[in-house]
Amino acid sequence: MDNKKIAVLIPCYNESLTIEKVVLDFKKILPEADIYVYDNNSTDDTAKIAEKAGAIVRREYRQGKGNVIRTMFREIDADCYIMTDGDDTYPAEYAREMTNLVLSGKADMVIGDRLSATYFEENKRPFHGFGNSLVRACINTFWARGKNSKKILDVMTGYRAFSFMFVKSFPILSQGFEIETEMTIHALDKNLLIESLPVNYRDRPAGSFSKLNTYVDGAKVLMTIFNLYRNYRPLKFFGAISILLMLIALIMFLPVLTEFLQTGFVPRFPTLIVSGLIGVISILSAMCGLILDTIAVNARKDFELKMNFLKLINRTKQGD
Repeated sequence: MDNKKIAVLIPCYNESLTIEKVVLDFKKILPEADIYVYDNNSTDDTAKIAEKAGAIVRREYRQGKGNVIRTMFREIDADCYIMTDGDDTYPAEYAREMTNLVLSGKADMVIGDRLSATYFEENKRPFHGFGNSLVRACINTFWARGKNSKKILDVMTGYRAFSFMFVKSFPILSQGFEIETEMTIHALDKNLLIESLPVNYRDRPAGSFSKLNTYVDGAKVLMTIFNLYRNYRPLKFFGAISILLMLIALIMFLPVLTEFLQTGFVPRFPTLIVSGLIGVISILSAMCGLILDTIAVNARKDFELKMNFLKLINRTKQGD
């Protein structure tokens, strides 16, 4: 693994208080790595301090963590990528083990699992803990099923390691903090290798403030889960809607049918018409699910071909 290229990616917005320590800590643990700090329109001296500490500093002018990660993944080529935050909440000492898991081929994504370690003791924002647990439960309910699926222990952690294959095949749609949720769902849906590594989490030092809005960004994360479930699992999504509508239609129709069988009359025509319309919508929903599921299956086939192509490119680069 001596000739493997490692890149440490640090998206930053107003982290002048902690960025120097973060850069120096990762330089100590991974001296062979290139450390990239992408400044996202900071109004303090984050970029200058990072550059002075020895980081490669670049800028992303579109605001939002998702936009920063999108640019990082496009511009940087490496065999292993470490993503961390510039707020010094993730200890650098786990980076070597995370890197080894990726470079040995055991993982396409390594998740730095805070929730199994010190997160609930260190985190001072009570609703953040509840939100993390809620999102984790949603992801494991909708995606991590089957005997080969692993339960995801921490969905929203910002401390991760990635392979070249993951980074260059990941279509980023998110613009903000929901990017970690999108990463996790992508890896589960595409059956990529995922490993979790418990990491100690420490709260921000005094004077450092989180940019995460508990309620607004939490709602965005839940909406991301909803949209991706609809896109990745259309048959289950529209099938559930179809079953619900059909049950409503039957509940409305059966009393009308019973009355007709007993009297030979249909006195409640509006109920009959509405139940019929709901039944038709139920059938249309099921058909939409079948059609979109075929499209989703073909998209997965295209993804597998893309992965083979990326592997060929990576081997060619290593051969050069």
